[in-house]
Amino acid sequence: MTPITEVEGRRLALSNLDKVLYPATGTTKGEVLHYYAATAAGALLAHLYNRPVSFLRYPDGPDGQRFFTKNPPPGTPSWVRITEVPRHMAQQAGQVLIQDLASLMWAANLVVEFHTPQWQADRPGIADRMVFDLDPGAPATVVECCAVALWLRDRLAADGLLAYGKTSGSKGLHVLVPLEPVSSDRVSAYAKQLAVDAERDLPELVVRRMTRALRPGKVFVDFSQNAAAKTTATPYTLRARTEPTVSAPVTWAEIQGCRSPAELVFLAGDMAGRLARYGDLLGPLINPNRARPLP
Repeated sequence: MTPITEVEGRRLALSNLDKVLYPATGTTKGEVLHYYAATAAGALLAHLYNRPVSFLRYPDGPDGQRFFTKNPPPGTPSWVRITEVPRHMAQQAGQVLIQDLASLMWAANLVVEFHTPQWQADRPGIADRMVFDLDPGAPATVVECCAVALWLRDRLAADGLLAYGKTSGSKGLHVLVPLEPVSSDRVSAYAKQLAVDAERDLPELVVRRMTRALRPGKVFVDFSQNAAAKTTATPYTLRARTEPTVSAPVTWAEIQGCRSPAELVFLAGDMAGRLARYGDLLGPLINPNRARPLP
């Protein structure tokens, strides 16, 4: 029998709690739900709030079928909020908003990664943050991404912008910047120019084009996720990897001191301690006092 639980007055059927989703660590679906409810909820909900959510679903674990959807999943409860999104930004006009713990646990029960755009639902296509996705091409690793992230931090600071880092939860790093609201097109153009500048200044380390033949041993500076239709893994989401890795906020000291890829791999079990020690390192992204105008 599927257990029924009540979350903030909403009745939820939580299924297959003993199912192992991450065979490498033996992590079960019940443990995944516990991570979201007991560890990540406060910080994660702040970053999900008022942003249309896209889901990467992996119901049978990372080795099973995976599929990406922006549409509200079949069977979405009537109490889960749906927001209208311009059709050029989504497959359909409606997308889910995760506004509270009940809707977070409903979505987590589907076994998903959470992905969000750089804009909020009430201002589609008007970005309040910028992102650079630093993706290493083997044999480069996150260590090389750290060097590029530090270059970006300093380059952004020269333009009066504040930068913050998180792991992708996969191989690389994300550099994020809080902005005063501005069109996604303008953010994309600015981010592209910084990628061009990074390739010019760090030619042995950076590539700005996705062409696979150019990427071995270099870091691809992906600026494309600033486009209005694109999304990025939300801070604190679990990823569909071999282990339950988290897209985890990190300090600049950790980035500067990284000498081995293992130093910037964080699992679900690591996050309670990090949140207790640091709080939400990406809190400045949702603090309007940290936002700066795009040059």
